[in-house]
Amino acid sequence: MDRFRMIFQYFQSNSESVMNGICGLLALASVKMYTSFDFSCPCLPQYNMAYGLGVMFIPPIILFLCGLILNRQSLVMLEEWRRPQGHRKKDLAVIRYMCSSILQRAMVAPVVWIIVTLLDGKCLICAFSGSVDPEKFVGFANVSTVQVQQLLAKVPCKDEELMRNSTSRKAVSRYLRCCSQALGWSILLILIIAAFLARWLRPCFNQATLLQARHWSNYIDMEQKIFEEACCEHSRLFAHKCILHFFESVRQEIKLHSFSLPREGEQDEGEEDLLQGITDQDQVNKLLKTWYYEKPPLDVSQAHQR
Repeated sequence: MDRFRMIFQYFQSNSESVMNGICGLLALASVKMYTSFDFSCPCLPQYNMAYGLGVMFIPPIILFLCGLILNRQSLVMLEEWRRPQGHRKKDLAVIRYMCSSILQRAMVAPVVWIIVTLLDGKCLICAFSGSVDPEKFVGFANVSTVQVQQLLAKVPCKDEELMRNSTSRKAVSRYLRCCSQALGWSILLILIIAAFLARWLRPCFNQATLLQARHWSNYIDMEQKIFEEACCEHSRLFAHKCILHFFESVRQEIKLHSFSLPREGEQDEGEEDLLQGITDQDQVNKLLKTWYYEKPPLDVSQAHQR
């Protein structure tokens, strides 16, 4: 049990490691989803492009939104951006750093999906088989324009009787697959070069500003976690006090059932320190409202002075 508690505390205190793991799992899930997906092009001129592009781009949008939902820092960033000024100023550099970090992690799975679909080539063949120039391929010379469009739309379907052994279908399919794979490898190369440059050119910029933004973004996340933990602990103690007060009139019946309640005047010092004279709902609501609208400045010396 202690081992699981240590693991939970580690994940709770290392949100970046957790989010990197979640992004990796989403990327692997996107690959698994595509490999298990039964791609069936409709082979109709008016539906091929919509189906092919839909399979290529709609799942990445879903994965992107899932990445934003699973990243708790996205909510923290929005709260920090939308909160009132209060006694604490808002640092736009920190908000930009958090937004950049969130978007980078959320884009991993969608980019993996798009690259995998391009390297496979089925989506691009389905979407653009009707857009190729038929004059570049033999077999479409003595066919009307309408028939050409119908034949090109059936290129992704290998089992069609008209296109099963057609060399033109194989040529168009091979051409579009090569274009798709070239585009996929080009995007992958561009992303790798961009990541390489971002990593190796980062020391050339102001590191102090980057360290400050990273530090305070981690602080905002940690402050939110500790505040939620303090609220949960305070709620537990406040509920404990309310329940004891409610059952004070039936103390004897509760004692018969082996419940031990402290006598009047016997109070735990830790509970008193945390409650700090808060005795009703209005006081709790006022404190929570004050925390939201007037967050205290980041100056610990003021607390010591008071």
